Amino acid sequence: MTAEANVGVVGLAAMGASLARNLARHGNKVAVFNRHYSRTEKLITEHGSEGEFFPAKTMEEFVASLKKPRTAIIMVKAGEPTDAMIDQLADLMEPGDIIVDAGNAHFPDTIRREKAISARGLHFVGCGVSGGEEGALLGPSMMPGGSEESWKTLKPIFESIAAKAEGEPCVTHIGENGAGHFVKMVHNGIEYSDMQLISESYDLMRRALGMTPAEIGDVFEEWNKTELESYLIEITADVLHQVDKKTGKPLVDVIVDHAGMKGTGTWTVQSALDLAVPVTGIAEAVFARGLSGQAELRAEAQKQDFEGPSGVVPMAEEDKVAFINDIREALYASKIVAYAQGFNEITEAAKVYDWKIDLAAVARIWRGGCIIRAKFLNRISDAFENGEANVSLLFAPYFKDAIETAERSWRRVVSRAITFGIPVPVFASSLEYFDGLRSPRLPAALIQGQRDYFGAHTYQRTDMPGAFHTLWAELGREETVSLAKRDPNRRGRRRAWS
Repeated sequence: MTAEANVGVVGLAAMGASLARNLARHGNKVAVFNRHYSRTEKLITEHGSEGEFFPAKTMEEFVASLKKPRTAIIMVKAGEPTDAMIDQLADLMEPGDIIVDAGNAHFPDTIRREKAISARGLHFVGCGVSGGEEGALLGPSMMPGGSEESWKTLKPIFESIAAKAEGEPCVTHIGENGAGHFVKMVHNGIEYSDMQLISESYDLMRRALGMTPAEIGDVFEEWNKTELESYLIEITADVLHQVDKKTGKPLVDVIVDHAGMKGTGTWTVQSALDLAVPVTGIAEAVFARGLSGQAELRAEAQKQDFEGPSGVVPMAEEDKVAFINDIREALYASKIVAYAQGFNEITEAAKVYDWKIDLAAVARIWRGGCIIRAKFLNRISDAFENGEANVSLLFAPYFKDAIETAERSWRRVVSRAITFGIPVPVFASSLEYFDGLRSPRLPAALIQGQRDYFGAHTYQRTDMPGAFHTLWAELGREETVSLAKRDPNRRGRRRAWS
């Protein structure tokens, strides 16, 4: 087989087929392979006219059809199938060739794979791809890691197919080895928080105000004309307006209230714990999905008939309108916190793993194609570009002003929700994070005292340097200076809270 294709796609399920079609539509010559040839045939039969495809029946044919440096994008099931496909490709490739994993891989796996493949003289690139099947076909947001050398080959290919925001392709080289998949992981964590906040907003309007799904959908349509303009707000309105054809009921009322998870949200929280970075809103969003899946536990709770408020709150029309505006303000403030926490996690990981990540560029490539694309990402990009968000996004003047403007509404929403008996875990945890930052002293001083008492973990003093320990078990309880002079809060390469 003549080597004519400049890029290949392995795995032609929904995402892989869509990506292959996107590549072909933009002038790339695309080799395609699937373990079951029937999928390859289906792609060529139904969409072969969209560009130049080079179908292969075997992996050998697939590799032979690629021009050097060979570039193969893997779109197969995560885990062992990915490892098997990487090994199979690597055995047939030569030094300088490139293997791209465009699935949702856990970044430590990407680091491991990159190390193994680079030892063989090949390039391995973990590339986060956001936008789902539609994005893969029409233009995703792409977050490639890997070496600078591999990016030289991949850049024109990826820029040709990425979504465009204000004329700019939504793709950039994130950093070495696992950086791309790490950033995509955090993107998904922010997505978890954003979706939960929107759902909490819906729940407050539905349960406290007695509004119908269609009425709430109208509210979200109006919100999409404000600073909240985003893909998720847009589709929320659409979902809430949808009527079930079988029953005539709002579709949201016939969907089982169990939200699924595929791992990236959980990984975001686990990684944050390893890095000692609080991502409270994201964590509560993950836990909320977990609670939604505890069907037996929730059913038993209903049988207990616990006393508490019903959630329904009679309000005059003007009070109702005011409360809806409070929810909008609280949603915006909590959304800012979610992004701030996510970017803080990326910043800390970059220090630990020696990644050179341009946060302004990350915000720019999230403006189009991806699930969390939103109007205010331009503001986020500007804040990182001019250094205003170097410590935290919350401290950039635009976002500081937005938080301060929303603060009273935010507090009213959380306090009323608690009074009404309506759970708002992400609204509440986001506000508590903000209040934690504002506090000149935290009760952590007492915790460190407790740790020193039972575990001799030492503590620092406010009035002098060093590490100290009180001899709690001795009569005089004298204070000693730790011989190791260990800072109990020192940072290691990777550390977890203890």
